[in-house]
Amino acid sequence: MTITQSQLQKIMPNARSQAGVFISALNGAMDVHSINTPKRIAAFLAQVGHESGQLHYVRELGSDQYLSKYDTGLLAARLGNTLAIDGDGQKYRGRGLIQITGRHNYQQCSLGLFGDERLLELPELLEQPQWAAESAAWFWAQNGLNELADRDQFNSITRRINGGLNGLQDRLQLWARARAVLCQPSV
Repeated sequence: MTITQSQLQKIMPNARSQAGVFISALNGAMDVHSINTPKRIAAFLAQVGHESGQLHYVRELGSDQYLSKYDTGLLAARLGNTLAIDGDGQKYRGRGLIQITGRHNYQQCSLGLFGDERLLELPELLEQPQWAAESAAWFWAQNGLNELADRDQFNSITRRINGGLNGLQDRLQLWARARAVLCQPSV
């Protein structure tokens, strides 16, 4: 199942022209990773919509001070960043439509998408529409989120993506719109 630009704009009305930029990349990435039923697509687009500010952000916003939380300490260690103050927090900040974050996640994503570690040297690739969409769909598949979408376990999906329920109301609104657009019974 593919979605149209018009459907994407109904789901993410604030995306405006970005819908045209991402529609092909999203359809290709969803196809490769079996995000191919109305339920799966609706849940995926709701999460992508929230994480990317409705396709406006493919790079995590934040000052050097904010991103320093990824550079040293427990969070940095959990993300596979070096524990030295060396800029890993900036370099491996969240990127892509689901915000791949941390050296370890960049490495795994790179191996999954390219079969090599190029994202460790070129993390900005995840800011390009194709790789922003591909990385999100890769993350979705790696974390078993199709199965959760099939069972309407949206809060569990949110926890796997975000680690908690941050932004849940916005995610739920996007999900409701996506289901209204994509899950209509055929007449």
